[in-house]
Amino acid sequence: MTSTDVMPYIPQTLLFCVYWLAAIIVLAEALNKLQRTDPLRRGLRPMERLSAVLNVLGWMLFAVASAGAIVSPVLISHAVRLQDAALMLGLAVFV
Repeated sequence: MTSTDVMPYIPQTLLFCVYWLAAIIVLAEALNKLQRTDPLRRGLRPMERLSAVLNVLGWMLFAVASAGAIVSPVLISHAVRLQDAALMLGLAVFV
């Protein structure tokens, strides 16, 4: 049983649309958070600075992952799996 056979009643086009729109939401929010986070501002204690740096790193990873999710179905032309769409939608709801 392949991953496309698991949920045959969910059309592939619907999965692609959910995946792609959720990736756009995650990318927009990640770029917004990156713009607002400043780990180099004056007056931060070492732990606050470390927290800000880790926050920037996490949002950078979200931005890279969601940008890849936006581009990969278009360039590579692979089928979006249910778990990919669910993960990206969960991230979009989370942010």
